[in-house]
Amino acid sequence: MHDSYFITGTDTEVGKTYTTAALLHAFIAKGYQAVGYKPVAAGADLAPDYQLNSDAVTLQRASAIALPYASINPVLLETPCSPHWAAVLANTPIDTQVLSDGLAHLKQQASPVLVEGAGGWQVPLSETETLADWVVAHQLPVIMVVGIKLGCLNHALLTAEAIRAPGLTLAGWVANAVDPKAQYSDEMVRYLDAHLDAPCLGHLPFAADASPAQRASTLDIRALLAP
Repeated sequence: MHDSYFITGTDTEVGKTYTTAALLHAFIAKGYQAVGYKPVAAGADLAPDYQLNSDAVTLQRASAIALPYASINPVLLETPCSPHWAAVLANTPIDTQVLSDGLAHLKQQASPVLVEGAGGWQVPLSETETLADWVVAHQLPVIMVVGIKLGCLNHALLTAEAIRAPGLTLAGWVANAVDPKAQYSDEMVRYLDAHLDAPCLGHLPFAADASPAQRASTLDIRALLAP
């Protein structure tokens, strides 16, 4: 098993946070001290004394150990848009060393660390750097969340190709049913299972009221636990 994984999505709004939280619960159920990490979040909610991001709070609450919010999400940008533009609007360039220091700190306390990305694979952090570049620098194995909807086959295959292009490992993928009206969803999942050449860690059916903890039992993380 690796000490950390990066969770990306085939697009924005495909359920990365929900899936990451479910994966955290699945690891914890097997006795692991798993924690979530949202290195960059764009979109802040006002709390009584400070700002926070709801996705990062979800990961914080799903983690095996109690950690301060800043440990889970070291870079929080107010505007809900691409991180590179949110950073421009805030006049606060994203320092990737901060992201790296945060990951190193968590790895000293927990394993595995599930690092949730922002948006899709090639989301920019600046005009010259993407979050994928940071993942490559750390050689993190990647778990891909596929939002099962029209167009997902193309999105998933292209994303998998982009992940592997710099030599990264696609450690697994999760099918997340995001569109209750999607036709032929089972056929889509079967096609991807045959063509992604990576273990499917589970198929999360659409359920608007199901919590990540309830969905953890539908995941099979044995492929991630192998030596």
